[in-house]
Amino acid sequence: MAHDTQITGVVSELTAAKLLMTSLGYEVAKPFAPEVYDLLARDPVNGKAYRIQVKTLRVRTDRDNALVVYARKSNGQPYTQDDCDYIIGVNGNRAFMFECEGLTEYWSTEQTAKKRWIELGASA
Repeated sequence: MAHDTQITGVVSELTAAKLLMTSLGYEVAKPFAPEVYDLLARDPVNGKAYRIQVKTLRVRTDRDNALVVYARKSNGQPYTQDDCDYIIGVNGNRAFMFECEGLTEYWSTEQTAKKRWIELGASA
């Protein structure tokens, strides 16, 4: 049986794929062989494909409901632009997409996230 964190990861990837398709109209593919990125998404407007890393978005109630995405690889190093183009942080049925900048953590408030990040879906 899969570990809880593996199940959470798969559900987050499926949610991100669904939101990319329904919110942005992207074509989405999952690599057959393990890659550093989780999804490959093609923009229908410009035709470019982007490597996407999916992570859990956490709401830090101890920090005024700050939104945080921890973006470290299994070796503890941050994802870089050589690894992926975008990171998607998923929380339930809601997700934010932003460019990979090589940081280990991405923080935002609800207000600044709506300006700096692309919101893919909202809670029902």
